[in-house]
Amino acid sequence: MSTPKTAVNAADRGLSEKGLKAGSVGLIGAVVIGVSCIAPAYTLTAALGPTVSEVGVHLPAIFIVGFIPMLLVALGYRELNNAMPDAGTSFTWASRAFGPWIGWMGGWGLIAATIIVLSNLAAVAVDFFYLMLAQIFSNDSLADLTTVLPLNIATTLVFIAGACWISYRGMETTKTFQYVLVAFQLLVLGWFAIAAFAHVANGTAFDASTIQADWFNPFAVESFSQFAAGVSLSIFIFWGWDVTLTMNEETKNPEKTPGRAATVTILVIMAIYMTVSLATLAFAGIGTEGLGAGNPENQGSIFAVLAGPVMGPFAILMSLAILSSSAASLQSTFVSPARTLLSMGHYRALPKSFGKISPTYKSPSYATIAAAVAAAAFYVITRTLSENALWDTITALGMMICFYYGITALACVWYFRAEAFRGARNFFFKFLAPLVGGVILLVMFFKTAYDSMDPDYGSGSNIGGLGLVFILGAGVILLGVVLMLIMNWRHPEFFKGQVLSRASQIYNP
Repeated sequence: MSTPKTAVNAADRGLSEKGLKAGSVGLIGAVVIGVSCIAPAYTLTAALGPTVSEVGVHLPAIFIVGFIPMLLVALGYRELNNAMPDAGTSFTWASRAFGPWIGWMGGWGLIAATIIVLSNLAAVAVDFFYLMLAQIFSNDSLADLTTVLPLNIATTLVFIAGACWISYRGMETTKTFQYVLVAFQLLVLGWFAIAAFAHVANGTAFDASTIQADWFNPFAVESFSQFAAGVSLSIFIFWGWDVTLTMNEETKNPEKTPGRAATVTILVIMAIYMTVSLATLAFAGIGTEGLGAGNPENQGSIFAVLAGPVMGPFAILMSLAILSSSAASLQSTFVSPARTLLSMGHYRALPKSFGKISPTYKSPSYATIAAAVAAAAFYVITRTLSENALWDTITALGMMICFYYGITALACVWYFRAEAFRGARNFFFKFLAPLVGGVILLVMFFKTAYDSMDPDYGSGSNIGGLGLVFILGAGVILLGVVLMLIMNWRHPEFFKGQVLSRASQIYNP
């Protein structure tokens, strides 16, 4: 048998294969899974309203500002993947650049963020599932079933179990599932945008607004706090493209395809966001009453409010699109934590059981189930204790994203420091782009952490005058530190650099 490309020159990098099914995903499949993980239909309906409330008509400008660091970081990810195609991504690359301690925390940041999002995606899918039933049967009371806590939890667990089952069956099953759901949600979003612009042209829009060049000017935002809040939300809506990198050991041409897929994914998402956001602003305006995008009552789900006026009797398609978006993202999001946990188990940063591979599907077996159990437990605990705690944890998610993206981007700068100034290409892709992107995200991390100390931040809940969002965000990071110390006690060989070190050495588990 020929040696898979992931094994080429792996030994001199301290890396080794994990048994995943090589060559099962091409460029298009990776981009589809990347788009699915970002979940444009769900993300837009949840983020458009809050972002408009912060920056008004400068929504497109904020999307551009959020897009820039994501693209710069993606370029750094691509260079790291070209040099070290490993499913552990942030964990592996930061370990190789900065050593095991920072590497472990980089992996923890990714795992914590995705576990939180998995529970949130399942909850959103359940909400829109019952909303869909209410629309199909013309019975509004069915939508209220999601507020029945035992039923809500039971249905959420079913969604998580279903997504886990598909993920367990490997990337080929995942691809088939994603092609259908992603195509459907993009079709509906396109329909919504065209219909909204048609209303504007026909004079039937709620608050027709002419698109202005000033909308694209980030310097026109009134204050830095509004700017930072808008960028924080913008970073959240682009998050998820790095799933294409965690599939690198399963893609065709693993040293090139994942990085290209990440870049294409970000560009596709940017085009979708810009088109739909402009259509929304042009149709509804930014007013705080009625259908206005700035109305606080519309911020929970802007499409739930606008779909009827914009799409008429076909509004139910938007509910189905958001349901399919959250369900598809729930499933594709399993890819990242499962493969990060797999790599951490493989390199002995976690118990060896996390490194198990399904002999039938060649997928992370134990790690996938562990991610599902963690997401289910997180949802049950937070949803039972306090709905505010659940949603404030989601708000704190931005801190996690900036944390591990920033670490990984700077890992690129440090890892390639010896060759960064050997030519213009190296300087830009291996030094300047990841440096600027990483610094921006780490600044956003500290800015968000500081702002979230305010007891009015997020839901307005606080403990001892300290904002609950900050407590939850800092608590997740501190939990990672505690678990890391426990793993150091139980598996010291990884933390001593005997398994995956900054030096070139061979590891054969």
